[in-house]
Amino acid sequence: MKNILIIGNTDGIGEQITKDLLVSGNKVIGISRRDSSIHHQNYTHNVCDVTNAEYKPLLKRIVASNHTLDVCLFCVGIGSFLDFDDLASQTRTFEVNTTAAVATTEIIVGHMVYKKHGHFIGLSSIADKLISKEAPSYSASKAAISKYWEGLGLALLNHQVKITNVRFGFVDTKMAKSKFKPFLMTREKASRHLQYIIEKPKLRVTKPLIMGFLVSILDRLLQLKVLWN
Repeated sequence: MKNILIIGNTDGIGEQITKDLLVSGNKVIGISRRDSSIHHQNYTHNVCDVTNAEYKPLLKRIVASNHTLDVCLFCVGIGSFLDFDDLASQTRTFEVNTTAAVATTEIIVGHMVYKKHGHFIGLSSIADKLISKEAPSYSASKAAISKYWEGLGLALLNHQVKITNVRFGFVDTKMAKSKFKPFLMTREKASRHLQYIIEKPKLRVTKPLIMGFLVSILDRLLQLKVLWN
């Protein structure tokens, strides 16, 4: 049995992995901005938005009361299409996807390094490779956090703490807003990938691989277009 903290778990991938890890006999603590429908003897839920002033104190209380935290999954993520009449939504994307993710890393990874034990898993996106005119804050915020997590992961290679940056493509959740969703993955499949990562940590995981390959090609083409203009 592992002690696992999951942040962002009242829907989508976070909810699915919470259910699956409980079925596997783990103890799970959840944090989300809404109440959870999950009721289990090994589950504790906390309601808090990651941008709220109470979020960091809550994290500190959780790590203080759980001396052995084996795994933390940061599953929070938002994104919206660009609207010049609502640039505040672009700012909030950075506040959630980047600032809150960094704040979480500060407390959780700091605790794990002190304890010399633990595995931090952050959900980024294959979109971290793209320059997007449709949703510039989403791809840019994911690019920033991907590079941060992987940089920390490299710095921790000789330590007993692991960091994994997970880059999924389209997953069948409310976040998949595009009309065109190639290689769409079910939440159940995404959860299975995460369960495998928990057992066999890697610095970077990209799924599906074909999607990652195609996005890399598209990124090169976009860079050439920028240069030509």
